[in-house]
Amino acid sequence: MSKFAAIIIVLIALLHFYIAWFGIFAWENSGPVAFPDLPRELFAPTKPMAANQGVYNFCLALGLLWSLFIRDQLWQRKIATCFLLFVATAGILGAFGVSRDVALVQAGPALIALALIWLPMLRRN
Repeated sequence: MSKFAAIIIVLIALLHFYIAWFGIFAWENSGPVAFPDLPRELFAPTKPMAANQGVYNFCLALGLLWSLFIRDQLWQRKIATCFLLFVATAGILGAFGVSRDVALVQAGPALIALALIWLPMLRRN
């Protein structure tokens, strides 16, 4: 895997650690600021849901970082691909359910990382 792909994966993981922190620890305080169109009274009852989503984002971040420590190049690409596809899928679905910006912020970098991982392999064959 190229260093550039690894850097993008680290940045995506950091983004998902932030999203996890936001959902688990800051939902009630920072949620109304991040989502001003939602009623303030919605945040307290949805805190467990946001925390659950935060845990999923934490797992995505861990999986992405784990992929960088795998020594076998083929398995490193496979594991990174798996987690990047999870991220891209969440970003694409988020574009429909939350905001189109989600696709740019979440799916865009994941798709770029996937291209950086697999395009060199396709050129070799």
